[in-house]
Order: sequence, then C-alpha cells, then structure tokens
Amino acid sequence: MHMRSVVAMASALVGAAATLLVPAPTAQAAAGSDRPTVVAHRGASAYAPENTLAAVDKAADLGIRWVENDVQRTKDGELVVIHDATLARTTNAEQLYPDRAPWNVKDFTAREIRRLDAGSWFSPRYAGARVPTLEQYMARVSRNHQKLVLEIKNPALYPGIEQQTLKVLANEGWLSRQHLRSRLVVQSFSADSVRTVHELRPGVRTGFLGTPDVADLPEYATFADQINSTYTKISTAYVAAIHAHRGPHGRPLEILTWTVNDADTARRVAGYGVDGIITNTPDVVREATGGS
Repeated sequence: MHMRSVVAMASALVGAAATLLVPAPTAQAAAGSDRPTVVAHRGASAYAPENTLAAVDKAADLGIRWVENDVQRTKDGELVVIHDATLARTTNAEQLYPDRAPWNVKDFTAREIRRLDAGSWFSPRYAGARVPTLEQYMARVSRNHQKLVLEIKNPALYPGIEQQTLKVLANEGWLSRQHLRSRLVVQSFSADSVRTVHELRPGVRTGFLGTPDVADLPEYATFADQINSTYTKISTAYVAAIHAHRGPHGRPLEILTWTVNDADTARRVAGYGVDGIITNTPDVVREATGGS
C-alpha cells in the first residue's frame, strides 16, 4: 500500500474516532443558548392535575419540550405515575375505598387505581382524569415529541424498581441512542437508586436530587450527570463548583434547580448559571429567563 494511502486511511480513522468521542450536548447547549432549559414539573402542574396526561398535554400546548414525572409501583407490580406514596391527596381513593387508609400506592392493584379520579381535586374541568401507567405516560410524551426527566420515587418501598423502570423505557423505545443522548434523564433523591440505574444502564443520563457538600461532589460525579437541588440551597459559587466536575459521561456536571414558580426567583437562579429550572409554571419561567 502506498504511503499516501496509509496516511489517508489513518486520518480517516482518527476523524471517525473523534466523531465518536464528541460528547453529547449539555441541556443548555442542546437548547442552543446559555439560557436555562425549562422543565415542566409533574407536567404543567399549575394548570392541569399533576402527573396526568392532561398535564403533559398542557406543557406541550405551552411549547415546553421537557416534562418531569414521578414513578411508583402498585401492589401487583405495575409502574404508575404519581408523586405521593399515598393516593389520598390527588385522587378520590378515600371516597372510593373508605376502609383502606392510609391509601398507599403499594397497597392497591393497578385495576383498583384505574378506577380512581385523579383530576377532580384540581378542577371539575378535569374530572375523570386517571393515574397513568408508565407505559401510557411514555406513549403520550412520545406522541408530543417531548423529553423527560423521570424520577424514581420512594425506591426503598419498591425493591428492583430501577431495573423495572429501565425495562419499560426500553420497551417503549426510550433507551435508543437518540433518546439517551438528548431526551431522557432518570433522577432520584436516593443516591443508591441513581447509582443502580447507572450501573444497570451506563448510557442513561442520571440526576441526584439533593445538595451534597462540595467536598462530596467527586463521588457523586462517578454515577450522576446532574446534581438537582432546591433553589433555596444554591448560589453562584455552588453552581460553579458543580460545573467544575465531570460526570460519568465525561461532560461537566449539570444542575437543574426546583421548584421555581415566579419570575423574580427564576431570573435570580438563572443568574447563578443553572442548566435548567424545574417549575409548575413553565410559561412564566420561560418568559422571565428566555429559556426554552
């Protein structure tokens, strides 16, 4: 083989390798600016009942690309989208099943939960809304061409929920290369749960919900791509400390902060340099920050 051909082939291989090593964009880079990504908390939950398909659709109607949800498990092993460990606050479980206090999600079958009204507590307009299964939720997010921050809620109550959640995501097509690159984050308040997700599927972007000490950030950076903290505990210095570390995929750690629902607070935390803002009022936060 001529030397010129050898050089050309080597250059091509180096170029291909470099392409493979280009890191996926951060949330801000993916948005095409340095303004924060806006994430609709439990859907657009200021305007529709939280964690319902109606809240997902309302976020889509507002032009919000990212939604956040909470996943728990029924007595017979179905994953459902609901925030509280109990059904009492956001459904009519107390009326329908008066003798089943404290109405824990884990004590009801999927069939029993399907009977519940998850909308009337919010507004008569949403009477008859249901607690969606994770499969139903993923189908709606896919239909709306949205992106998802999925929270595994109360994992200590549901052994093995990490693996089960990943299985549903895989079945719904959400562990494809495209989805892993820019459309999915799995988070939890449990560091062990986040670590488990990372170990089971290293390609999944993960987030730890909390505000670790700066000295502990290197350890979190081994299994979490994001440190997602309440806005009441962060500062410009803390955000900078997060960004100074690289996560398990070789990119700087990100921070999504929650739950910011007014314009003044949104502008303040955007000034800290956060990558995203989780909010019940995504239209308000988007207008205040110019985020997307």
